[in-house]
Amino acid sequence: MLGASVLALPTGDLGVVIERATGSVLLVAHSQPRIIKRLEGLGDLSHASVVFSRDQRYAYLFGRDGALTQIDLLTQQVKKRVAQATNSIGGAVSSDGKLVVAQNYAPGGIKAFDAETLALVADIPAQPGATGAPSKVVGLADLPGRRFAYALFDANALCLTDLSNLAQPKTECHLAGKQPYDGLVSNDGRFYLAGLFGEDGIAFYDDLYPERGVQKILAGYGRGEQPLPVYKMPHLRGWAVAGDFAFLPAIGRHEVLVVDTRTWQEVGRVPVKGQPVFAVARPDGREVWVNFAFPDNGWVQVIDRKTLAVTHTFSPGEAVLHLEFTPKGDQVWVSARDSNAVVVYDTSTKTEVARLPARAPSGIFFTYLAALFGR
Repeated sequence: MLGASVLALPTGDLGVVIERATGSVLLVAHSQPRIIKRLEGLGDLSHASVVFSRDQRYAYLFGRDGALTQIDLLTQQVKKRVAQATNSIGGAVSSDGKLVVAQNYAPGGIKAFDAETLALVADIPAQPGATGAPSKVVGLADLPGRRFAYALFDANALCLTDLSNLAQPKTECHLAGKQPYDGLVSNDGRFYLAGLFGEDGIAFYDDLYPERGVQKILAGYGRGEQPLPVYKMPHLRGWAVAGDFAFLPAIGRHEVLVVDTRTWQEVGRVPVKGQPVFAVARPDGREVWVNFAFPDNGWVQVIDRKTLAVTHTFSPGEAVLHLEFTPKGDQVWVSARDSNAVVVYDTSTKTEVARLPARAPSGIFFTYLAALFGR
């Protein structure tokens, strides 16, 4: 039986903050920004990520050590933890909420688990790369209908796996370009895009017209006309889609590219303070907030969607790694790793409203993301 204080917590107000250096997470609430509890002993959380169950009760934490941890946000306890690989890089939940799927660097491939019990229900190996070893899997995202899209870094492929029949999973893969390193799905679950590390351009798949296969778009997206030092590769899941525009961090440049999503052609560039890492749209699509790679990783800038100009510049703390909006964008939470703080801003006034202590915080994840494709 749950205690009264636990029953008082509505899960729609909750979130998880990764404390990568100490293998711990903070359970947080955002209506009145506060820390609820710290959970420790969760292994290697470098580059860890979180997805949520359809009912927003459970958080699924993917650790770099291959562990999948199911956290019950009602009881504020770990419910179950399984060692499903030796090197994992994230996961996704099926559109019906029945399956949680992990993508793995080692031993490669994806694994599907029952979302309630974490029982393994499907193990999909990856194609081999040039060395003969199974490829690393990156960019896993859920599509409508118990299907998943992902990319194979070493096999230069984009794959689609259909888990609607667990007795006979179906996987088809297409050549995508050299070394796809990350991927994302559009907000409506239609377009899947994978960035290419080994060449300029983006691998593009339209799920509404699967017969068109995988195409290459934005041939100028990459390191550009001349090699440039890249201090940190941008995260494609940090791409911002606001109205008819997508805002893409330019690799190795102090620019955010603006792309018309009706044609997938570049239509502009916004000069910014450093090499962008995440470009995140406020949920109403009126602003895009951007953070940067070293040595400019103490700054955050705001781009106005109408004017395509930078309107605000902040210094939340040292080594800003991530930022996440609350469901309708009244707040943005910013992790400042080397300041050991999560800083909360009011997005209408651009003022700091809370500063929460955290041990080297990185990723920030709120439960409402359970309702979005690819999150």
